[in-house]
Amino acid sequence: MHIDETELKKFLLDSGLVSKSDVEEAVLYAEEKKASLGRVLVTRGVITEDELRRMHSYILGIPFVDLKNQKLSIETLSLIPEPIARNHNIVAFKQSGDSLEVAMLDVEDLRAIDFVGKSVGKRILPRLTDNESMKWALLSYQKSLKEEFGSIIEKEAGSIRTEGKGDEADLEKVATDAPVVRIVDTLLKHAIAQNASDIHIEPQDTDVLVRYRIDGILHDAMFLPKNTAQGLTARIKVLSSLKLDEKRIPQDGRFKIELDGERVSFRVSTLPTYYGEKTVMRILRENASGFTLESLGFHGYGLDTVHKALSLTTGMILTTGPTGSGKTTTLYTLLDIVNTPDVNISTIEDPIEYQMKRINQTQVRPEIGFSFAQGLRTLVRQDPDIIMVGEIRDNETAALAVNAALTGHLVLSTLHTNSAAGAIPRLLDMKVEPFLLSSTLQVILAQRLVRKLGNNKEKHFLNKEEIGSLGHLVDLDRMLAHLKAENLVPKDAAWETIPFWKPAKAALPAPAGEGDGYQGRIGIYEVLKMTDAVKALVMRNATSTEIEEVGKKDGMITMMEDGVFKAVSGDTSLEEVLRVISE
Repeated sequence: MHIDETELKKFLLDSGLVSKSDVEEAVLYAEEKKASLGRVLVTRGVITEDELRRMHSYILGIPFVDLKNQKLSIETLSLIPEPIARNHNIVAFKQSGDSLEVAMLDVEDLRAIDFVGKSVGKRILPRLTDNESMKWALLSYQKSLKEEFGSIIEKEAGSIRTEGKGDEADLEKVATDAPVVRIVDTLLKHAIAQNASDIHIEPQDTDVLVRYRIDGILHDAMFLPKNTAQGLTARIKVLSSLKLDEKRIPQDGRFKIELDGERVSFRVSTLPTYYGEKTVMRILRENASGFTLESLGFHGYGLDTVHKALSLTTGMILTTGPTGSGKTTTLYTLLDIVNTPDVNISTIEDPIEYQMKRINQTQVRPEIGFSFAQGLRTLVRQDPDIIMVGEIRDNETAALAVNAALTGHLVLSTLHTNSAAGAIPRLLDMKVEPFLLSSTLQVILAQRLVRKLGNNKEKHFLNKEEIGSLGHLVDLDRMLAHLKAENLVPKDAAWETIPFWKPAKAALPAPAGEGDGYQGRIGIYEVLKMTDAVKALVMRNATSTEIEEVGKKDGMITMMEDGVFKAVSGDTSLEEVLRVISE
């Protein structure tokens, strides 16, 4: 289906669409630059891309189709997955028998044609189209999905049972009813397809309003019958492990799904309102360029503690660790979670490593006297809800950050200490008053980065000597309890039967980038929550060792323990954890 340059030139001259002089000049230029005649004419503005495609269509004898304003069937469109359609500009629009007509912008893309033919098992009939038609067809994926999902929800809503006592057992039955499950699954898939960042499910007087936040703006997605409210809320509570029969107070939770190979997390918040519980779900795509706390390596107690701290409107959250330990990535991930349209976020950084939408980022300039302290003084006059200070380096910045947290702001920052507990003596050394620290500090994170195992990995078991060595690093009984609590090992597991992971001594070459068995990095963390017991230690200037011991009693998992956890889960190896922690 290659276009012969001589044929194109002859067609141009015979049709009179382009002047002879323009054609001759373009031919000479194309020969000199070894470019195609058509591309030269488009680049010079003599003809448009769509005019060139129509010429190709005529010369090749391939029909040209105009899809604009046509109603395209989701059944036919779905024969080619949307990502492939977008990447290759190829959409299925008509099928008959064993043939499938596909519209393309480039009929010379033989790989796309071959791939589609093999995947759908039909004879592919290529058709040329223009840019506007392709845009319309790609938009039809979303429109058709919305219509399809709307009809599914309308159909299922009528079969939801409304009778019941409303106790926990009854709500569990409602939450597992097939119609409710299908409606919630449909809502989630539809929101992801619409590229929404949040789903709002809001009970009204006579119906239930579902809204999606897309590009920062809330849009009405659909109205559901009033009888769906209880079932939807119950289903989402089951997914996010919330209390089903607790309707008087707000609750927070989270869950994950996998859709078309993409892992998506949902952060759930319920709120009692006059007409029932309102539910908001924040959609966090783990495979996107951004990060989630889960993808960074947070889990269990630490994950829950950080999420609860982020729901506060005042106080201070600190990330600590040496240079290169991933503090900044964690800090930006925290900012991304709280970055909603209803808050003003301002930062003072050195340097600005990532640019984030809707966040006012300011660069420190010490050469002109614009320091962290000076910038922080200015930020508090900018009506912020949330402030991020790139690093607390000196006494003045520490005092200003604590004062900002004390006067109604949520402050996020970093500090150079080796452990979470070590941040408190460091701040006291910076002349911050103990009573101010105990009033403002909410959570302290400490972290390191370890290399992640690649796909080429194998299990191994520790012998008695190795278990004994591990016992010098962590409390084996306490560590085993953590592993069992998160269902990483069976309830009757013993250290001799727990598999660890390491790079495999494979006979086959490792995939690219996995030459040593590792690929990428993941964080290991300890999360110290400022409980009453820890605050009491702060007031009497206790050592970091004392603070850490009390933190562990209150639920904190140390970095070493988290490293062992990730070695058992297959994220990294025990050797890698020991290498990083001992540095």
